[in-house]
Amino acid sequence: MDFHGIDLNLLAAFDALMRERNVTRAAAEVGVSQPAMSAALARLRKLAGDPLFHRSAAGLLPTARARDLAGPIAEALERIRTVLVEDTAFDPAAATQTFKLGLPDYPAFVLLPAITLALRESAPGANLSVHSFTGRDEAVDRLDAGAIDLAIGVLPSQADRRFLSRPVLRDTFVTIIANEHPAARRGMDMKTFLSLSHVLASPEGDGFGLVDQALAQQGKKRKLALTLPQMFVVPSVVARTDMTATVMRRVVTASPAARTIATFPPPVPLPEITFHAIWHRRNDANPAQAWFRDLVAAVAEKV
Repeated sequence: MDFHGIDLNLLAAFDALMRERNVTRAAAEVGVSQPAMSAALARLRKLAGDPLFHRSAAGLLPTARARDLAGPIAEALERIRTVLVEDTAFDPAAATQTFKLGLPDYPAFVLLPAITLALRESAPGANLSVHSFTGRDEAVDRLDAGAIDLAIGVLPSQADRRFLSRPVLRDTFVTIIANEHPAARRGMDMKTFLSLSHVLASPEGDGFGLVDQALAQQGKKRKLALTLPQMFVVPSVVARTDMTATVMRRVVTASPAARTIATFPPPVPLPEITFHAIWHRRNDANPAQAWFRDLVAAVAEKV
């Protein structure tokens, strides 16, 4: 199919290469041979006036130009597919597609069981493919590449018109310590807080969290004794040591160690954490994706 001299099959090839980052897999997805895909890549490079991809041990790495093109091309292809192939109505009872959901640990633990149950009840023939990510900007790359349809996490560090979002889940922070610790009886004032050794859960591997930022604004600093990537193990660590931690409330209430832990309001002001459903603009008008986003939001509202 040609449009003003541009072969739209080349755009499908480019979209597959962006998602697969591998010529052989992209060729299989589009339904052409590997030499044909290589030829398509050569034509794409000439058309764009850019290498578009560089080979590396990790696969094809897109250039800045390729990243700029990825969103508009994927969105255009999705609109064409919706108009030519899909009905405007979506019947979840008859659906057989796979919804690709990106979740870091916290929303996975809190929401995934209920999302799975709701999907099984409303769309029993549909499948759910869950993908993990840690950094907030990692979700952007996966949405751009089409590896996931929807992400639930903290908003990306920089706003971008390619992505849309809606808040779906909120939580507040609590400071915790073992019931047997003397501080559990005295209370958690600033002096006690700063005298204790702290545990920091940092999925991204940072050694400086929201608590440290809030303390720094007051010219104060806490003593970090343990930094780890898994937040849900923190209550069990605190329950068996003389350390303290400041974590989201649901992390504590969901822990088997909850009964052996005392909770206090943090002695420093901390913001409420909001998790958003985030999706690529190209999927905004897709009836199935819109239905799935509403299902996720309805589940999160009941948590």
